[in-house]
Parts: sequence; C-alpha cells; structure tokens
Amino acid sequence: MRLVSLFIALIVGWNVSNIQSEEELYHQLAYETFLPKKDVFLKAMKGFKLLKEEGSLDNPRLITIIDMELPSSKKRLWVIDLTSKKVVYHSLVAHGKNTGELKAESFSNVLGSKQSSLGFYVTLGTYMGKHGYSLKLRGMEEGINDMAEERAIVMHGANYVSRQFIEQYGRLGRSFGCPAVPVLKSKKIIGEIKGGTCLFIYHPSEKYLFGSRYLNGL
Repeated sequence: MRLVSLFIALIVGWNVSNIQSEEELYHQLAYETFLPKKDVFLKAMKGFKLLKEEGSLDNPRLITIIDMELPSSKKRLWVIDLTSKKVVYHSLVAHGKNTGELKAESFSNVLGSKQSSLGFYVTLGTYMGKHGYSLKLRGMEEGINDMAEERAIVMHGANYVSRQFIEQYGRLGRSFGCPAVPVLKSKKIIGEIKGGTCLFIYHPSEKYLFGSRYLNGL
C-alpha cells in the first residue's frame, strides 16, 4: 500500500513540476511581447510534448500557435523559440472562407469545405505555388485535420492579410482553409518554421476539445 501511495505521489509530483515549468516558461515569455492566453499556451505545450515523445518533430526548438478564438483583425499567430524563450514572430493570419467572417466559428476536415481545420500539425517542406513561397502541413489528428495534405491546406502569403484590408473591410480576407499570413512576412515566417516544427491551431470548440487525442492524452 505504501508503495502504491509513493508511486501516486511521484506521478502527481511530476505532473505539478511539469506544469510549473511550463508556467514559468510562459511568464518568462511574457516579458518579451503580447502572448496567447496562458490556457491556450499550456494546451499547445501539452500536444507539443506528445508530438516530441512520438518522434514526430524534427525541430522541437519552435512552436507556432494560432488562436482562432480571436477575431481576424487581431494578431493571433505566434512563433515561439522555446530554447531562447522568445517570440520570434507575432502576426495576422487568415481563416477559411466558410469558417466565418470576422471571427472563426465553423471548422471542417472535409475536402472542398473551404473551412479551417483545428489541431496539431507538423510543418513539412516548401514549394513555389500559385500563392508563391508556401509551406506544406501535415495534420496529425485523425478526423480533425488529417485531410490537410489532400485538401492542400498550406501556409502561404496573401494580399488580403494586411492592416489595409482590415481598415477597409473591418476584417481580413479569407482563404480556402489555409492559414494565410501577410505577404511581406510570409517568406520569413515560413523559412523559420519549415522542416518538422509544431503548429497548433486553437479554438474552444467543444467538439475539438473533447475529440483531440493530443489534448486528452489518448
């Protein structure tokens, strides 16, 4: 019985220590710039760690977080260097045409839906496409975003992702489901996160929160 109690104490202690270290990292980052909400950051780190343990990340130095609970008129993409504990990029990012107008509301993993997909992705290689320099993404969550490659969901630059567009229309333009970023920043952001880093697209959708194996440790 004492051995069981000791084992439980060790597991609980490990979890508390683990959370504390992530919270400490969050507070260290907070000295740098505006950050995603702590709850979103901790969720992102939970999935990041599972991807790392699975050996899915070739470059675990970086994590990219997109918080689609925020309206598209706000900067809602962060590229964070976990080694130097600094925010490398903080940027506008678009959502899918059928996901919503100012705010993201509906998500899909279906071919032709023109909606964004939530969840954890691993960045792949780059290519030159109709939107210029673009980054392939692999969706890691079955039934949630695993059709990303078939749907050609990639990161690319777009002219409709700009302050000028927001001033004219009150929101960003929308993609066919891709996380599009400003043209002037696209090469730098893509060049930074390509090649096996973690990308997390978040929204507090109940279907996603309860269905994600990375958030629920399944």
